[in-house]
Amino acid sequence: MDSMARHVSFFMAILVFMGLAACGGGNDHTGWRDAHATFYGDLGGGETMQGACGYENLFEQGYGLETAALSSVLFREGAMCGACFEIMCVNDPKWCIKGADPIRVTATNFCPPNYTKSEGNWCNPPLEHFDLTLKMFLRIAKYKAGIVPVKYRRVLCYKQGGVHFVIKGNSYWILVLVYNVARSGVVSAVQIKGSNTNWMPMSRNWGMNWHTFSRLAGQSLSFRVTTSDGKMLQFNNLVPANWQFNSVYDGKKNF
Repeated sequence: MDSMARHVSFFMAILVFMGLAACGGGNDHTGWRDAHATFYGDLGGGETMQGACGYENLFEQGYGLETAALSSVLFREGAMCGACFEIMCVNDPKWCIKGADPIRVTATNFCPPNYTKSEGNWCNPPLEHFDLTLKMFLRIAKYKAGIVPVKYRRVLCYKQGGVHFVIKGNSYWILVLVYNVARSGVVSAVQIKGSNTNWMPMSRNWGMNWHTFSRLAGQSLSFRVTTSDGKMLQFNNLVPANWQFNSVYDGKKNF
């Protein structure tokens, strides 16, 4: 092997090593943070539907049971709704499932603090905590454990289909739920435009719900959605002029 080939091989080896580290390959926990995890609900996930992020039927909206409720520190008053995380059970050979792959979940709910308890207050600040669906908890830990130490990291969200919009509200104001957001998963800003108006910013009402007091009945609606990583998509004339409340519109494209 000549000198040039040796240099190329060495450079490629460095790149491979860096790639594994960035992905958390092997036992390297670079970029991972410590937390704990519990579970709520049953295997059917009935108690995990809806929640503080404003999502509704998580099966119909594509999230299923691959979800989690976040403690106050992680939830950030709803600003982390839609974020995706990879989670692994660690340092507890009695209760962690040996060889289990990390799970991936989307933040869809809030695990509220409980200041009246001296024990079991896992979601109180400043603790970083995930309350998983039972299905996801059992992929990494045994049921009897109840609570286990975990490592987690933020990851990209992979969603099928386009960004979806649900139009709610009444004749005086419009409330829009934005869901099925890929990549960052977290919506940081929404703008709306009627066919007879300019672009107008919407305000975060709660979770992934955004509102405006502009009266836009009888106008087709367009949206601009910006995610927490600075990406923006524009959905021109997505909603027809004869739109109705509680209707769902598929943006046909995603981040």
